[in-house]
Amino acid sequence: MNLKHLTLALTIATSMSAQAQHVMDVNTKKLGAPVSSTMYGLFFEDINYAADGGLYAELVKNRSFEFPNPFTGWDISGKVTLKNDGPFDKNPHYVRLAPSGHNDKHTMIENHGFFGMGVKGGEEYRFSVWARVPNGGSAKLWIDIVDNATMSDDQKLGNVGLDIDGKEWKKYTAIIKPKRTFAKAHLRVWGDSKVTTDLEHISLFPVKTYKERENGLRADLAKALEDVHPGVFRFPGGCIVEGTDLETRYQWKNTVGPVENRPLNENRWHYTFTSRYFPDYFQTYGLGFFEFFQLCEDIKAEPLPVLSVGLACQFQNRDEKAHAAMDELQPFIDDCLDLIEFANGSVDTKWGKLRADMGHPAPFNMKYIGIGNEQWDDPYFERLKPFVAAVRAKYPNIKIVGTSGPDSEGKMFEKGWVAMKDQKADLVDEHFYRNEEWFLGTAPKDRYPNCGALRYDSYDRKGPKVFAGEYACHGKGKKWNHYETSLYEAAFMTGIERNADIVEMATYAPLFAHVEGWQWRPDMIWYDNLRMFKSVSYYVQQMYAQNKGTNVLSLTMEKKPVAGQPDQDGLFASSVFDKTTGEIIIKVINTSKQAQPITLNLQGIKGDRTAQTLTLSYNGSMDDENTLDQPEKIKPIAGTAQCTADKKQAILNDQLPAMSFRLYKIKK
Repeated sequence: MNLKHLTLALTIATSMSAQAQHVMDVNTKKLGAPVSSTMYGLFFEDINYAADGGLYAELVKNRSFEFPNPFTGWDISGKVTLKNDGPFDKNPHYVRLAPSGHNDKHTMIENHGFFGMGVKGGEEYRFSVWARVPNGGSAKLWIDIVDNATMSDDQKLGNVGLDIDGKEWKKYTAIIKPKRTFAKAHLRVWGDSKVTTDLEHISLFPVKTYKERENGLRADLAKALEDVHPGVFRFPGGCIVEGTDLETRYQWKNTVGPVENRPLNENRWHYTFTSRYFPDYFQTYGLGFFEFFQLCEDIKAEPLPVLSVGLACQFQNRDEKAHAAMDELQPFIDDCLDLIEFANGSVDTKWGKLRADMGHPAPFNMKYIGIGNEQWDDPYFERLKPFVAAVRAKYPNIKIVGTSGPDSEGKMFEKGWVAMKDQKADLVDEHFYRNEEWFLGTAPKDRYPNCGALRYDSYDRKGPKVFAGEYACHGKGKKWNHYETSLYEAAFMTGIERNADIVEMATYAPLFAHVEGWQWRPDMIWYDNLRMFKSVSYYVQQMYAQNKGTNVLSLTMEKKPVAGQPDQDGLFASSVFDKTTGEIIIKVINTSKQAQPITLNLQGIKGDRTAQTLTLSYNGSMDDENTLDQPEKIKPIAGTAQCTADKKQAILNDQLPAMSFRLYKIKK
């Protein structure tokens, strides 16, 4: 054999050897564990201006003058005074606009919005206000949407007049249509030059909200949630459930009923990070529990509300006096029971009637409730017991979600799991924000014994189910939404999918972030006042959620799970079958810096066929990310791959690009 032929033979042998190392057997003949319909979902917390200034479409900041500084967000001129005997007992403040007393002085208030107000030219915006003429008669208001920095002769982008009459408080509305798009508009309200006028709850919404509701959600952001096809939606947090103190915890009963009478709450994130400090970050509760349940219904996700267990944030409160004592828990327990009634009760119950009065007579059919967020140790375990007893006694079909605390392993994590088993919680909420090595499973096993895609393979199948409630991969020294860490999240999720018998749901976190108002990253969806983009992590979650299937299929390489193990060259894989479509769905992630040949042996399938593929890969740097200016720089690309058949099975040979995620869908 000459040298040329020898070289060719060695090349072929090497190629076949490499290929043999990556032969994956997919058993399509036997269906494994069912995949829960809630497996992949979303978690919402009001951090990073996720609610006011984000998903909630209200454009006016401090619309009821209830901030500690009542004129936060407002400029005033002329004779403007603050009053506190308004028509809404939980929001008593309003402003009085009196004549200035001089023809060339004007009484006016101007709102800055959240980092400005984003308005689109030619679209309609609904202005509303509760108003009266305290001395009787009538008055005229002028409402302007303005661009203060324009070089045009007139700052107004659009305006409308509004006639106010009578001494009684009434709601007035008007439509304004800006003539051009502007991301940093302000809202200006001029008082009548001759008549005193009182104004309360000053509001501006786009008419085109999600589902076109008046107290609605920002359409593009809500649609992005719908497009994930989430199975579960966890809300409203997160640490805001606890509050920095109990006084500022999230209280659901303050978030329902007429929106004008929902009291302000201090957001625990506005001063948590002094490096990212936003002292004007509050919650108006305009986006409240009714709206959350309604959103869940719209996007076809199971609602998972989380309520306080009577503990303020344990990180911030080491003194036991900061928390509700054991004999003070009944109001907190009542909140849980009343919430279930609000969500599921008939219209002849107190809280079911309120739901009906808000426009939803039918129950929301809530199935899960979380009690406590990221709490740990005996203070949590002892307080949880009476909650579990009360819910089990009155609503035995409701599934209770407890928590294992803020860590993914360690003494307190293990103690939390023991306690949740003892109390017979239905699910245990685990949280892990970890680095690349943890998600790849290469972190030191003495510190992180259950890291990576094999994490759930060794879990006790007799205990509660797992809810991976908050997780994200954080790069070392580069904590942002770059491609590499998103790929490692995809790799980790193969272990979630393979262990669908123990993992019932999983939600990435956090969900939203305003580019000018964030405190924490990475995040799934970013936006400014007019635009948004979906991170690579969003697309990873979407690829899983839209292709979760109904049953796990066994997928192995040399009879071992494909989970980035030492002899698997950075490959991760999982497979499911979808009974509704008759499709085999295979997800393969290559975390290696080299392209990898793979062979998929589809046992139980005969005949040639074409596989539909989706591929997530990069073309540049692994630090690349999507941005407002390049929102689709990295996204899944559709394609096809061919399956050829031998006498026993169908076979798919493919070359997986370096650092890529490819999904295959094959009709059985």
